[in-house]
Amino acid sequence: MKQIRWGIIGVGDVCEVKSGPGFYKAPGSELHAVMRRNGDKARDYAQRHQVPLWYDNAEALLANPDINAVYIATPPAQHKDYAIAAMQAGKDVYIEKPVTLNAAECDAIIAAEKTTGRKVVAAHYRRYVPCFIKMHDLIRSGVIGDPLMVQLEMLQPAVSKIITTTEDNWRVNPELSGGGLFHDLSPHQLDLMLYWFGQVINASGFGTNQRQFNRADDAVHGWAKLESGVLLQGRWHFAVAPEQTRDQCEIIGTAGKLTINFFGQQVIRISTRSGDEEIVIPNPQHIQQPMIEQVNAYFRAERDNPCSIADAQKVMQLIDRFSQPL
Repeated sequence: MKQIRWGIIGVGDVCEVKSGPGFYKAPGSELHAVMRRNGDKARDYAQRHQVPLWYDNAEALLANPDINAVYIATPPAQHKDYAIAAMQAGKDVYIEKPVTLNAAECDAIIAAEKTTGRKVVAAHYRRYVPCFIKMHDLIRSGVIGDPLMVQLEMLQPAVSKIITTTEDNWRVNPELSGGGLFHDLSPHQLDLMLYWFGQVINASGFGTNQRQFNRADDAVHGWAKLESGVLLQGRWHFAVAPEQTRDQCEIIGTAGKLTINFFGQQVIRISTRSGDEEIVIPNPQHIQQPMIEQVNAYFRAERDNPCSIADAQKVMQLIDRFSQPL
């Protein structure tokens, strides 16, 4: 079996537990090199995680012939250019979400994928988190009958435990993130909606900066009709009072209701005429490792693409529609 030798571009906080260790703990996979513009932090990560090489520039990492796959974990503004450069250097690519600043930028990645013959996967890793797999199984089993509608709610205070903070706070800089915290968190939710219920038939929405804590929109509302006939409604706000905090996905069917949260430890609640049930399936220690194992299998030609850039572009199109200026 081919050994996947990874390099990481942008080895920041997300790589400490969520993703980074998955690259050297997954079977047939090793983390060969990491890069961060701050060389001291790159070296520190490499030493603590026993990574052989570290760099303070991406070009040097991409020039290393021993690396055959690259994980891009920078802010989204750099995803497109790094992905194209990695493919041109002969590497397969795994890109953090959101994959680009907007849907249009995905076109250049898809074009480079075709011209270089390299493989690209988007990091919509919740598809392979055990609790969400169970949720999908329950939907397909018909436990709530035919799904009719979905209500997504993500309400967070301006200072939230689930939102990663960084020194430069790039997540609320639209030039770096594409928008605000909606762009950072909603891809997890919206990818599963399209994965479970089909593509978008029609969608509309708006975004606005209600409380003006920074330059990014803090409120987004969206509505969509999906290919399966399911009607989706979502509301996101990142400046509510702490007591209004909410993280919930409610799926209503012809014979009951399923409810799950997206962040922290997921809890599935089933409500039918037969009664109520609660299911808790612990998350993996490194929540991206199941997806990384699927990516490795795709790079070895052992399976199809676990999440293509074309799939990710559809998520970005929905994000673009939902966050139109009010």
